[in-house]
Amino acid sequence: MPPSKPDLFYCFMDQKFSSLPDVQSLADGRNIPIDRVGVRDLTVPLTIASINGPQPTIAEVSMYVGLPADKKGTHMSRFVSLIADDPQPLSSEMMRDLLERMLELLGAEEGYIDIRCPFFVTKSSPVSKLKSLMNYKVRFVAERKKGKTRVLQEVTAPVTSLCPCSREISDYGAHNQRSRIMISVELASHMSLEEQIRIAETSASCELWSRLKRNDEKYVTEYAYDHPKFVEDIVRDTAKQLNAEPRVLAYHTEAENFESIHNHSAYAQIERDKRLS
Repeated sequence: MPPSKPDLFYCFMDQKFSSLPDVQSLADGRNIPIDRVGVRDLTVPLTIASINGPQPTIAEVSMYVGLPADKKGTHMSRFVSLIADDPQPLSSEMMRDLLERMLELLGAEEGYIDIRCPFFVTKSSPVSKLKSLMNYKVRFVAERKKGKTRVLQEVTAPVTSLCPCSREISDYGAHNQRSRIMISVELASHMSLEEQIRIAETSASCELWSRLKRNDEKYVTEYAYDHPKFVEDIVRDTAKQLNAEPRVLAYHTEAENFESIHNHSAYAQIERDKRLS
């Protein structure tokens, strides 16, 4: 039986597009390798792993590969299809797998993936137990460079800090401010984002909640007053917990206090690779 008209049309189109030149795969005579080439700030809906199951989120994704000196270009659409077709919830384990598949699909030896998104935790206020959602910033980075793979899991948590000096020298009260703690870890085994957030929150003068009754507000105010911390104290207390955590191979942590009596921030950071100690 002869092919129908639709079959003839698609056969013609397949032959037409298969004959189009693949410019990206052509050779390049300048002999200059490119460290990173790919797509940047691609916005996509994803799910992210949490202790309560996959959580929907909107992510900003950047994906790059190293390009050899003799190759003219990379195939940009393959980055998009790779992340769009991945059903796995975002996690350190997923990032390692995504990096491997990206390198295979693009025929590359080196690559870099950076995914940033909001993450939400349902919290109960300290006294009234009123439930509300708290939002945090989450980032995952996966990199293959010189044959070595590294995956980082990062959280940024908003907290409260209260100044020990202000409390000590004042007849009443003490100045406090909103602060942020960032923790980026390289893991030997799984650690949930919720666990990582708790390390940050318990290193501050007090954690935050989205909804507070008056009895909660009294608790938060007094708790912070009883736990005064400089920015140095916060970053050291964070590092102390990370040093004691066997799942953490290496870490980078930062604390920043958005000062309420100065027009600048106070800042501290600690970076350690526990494998070298």
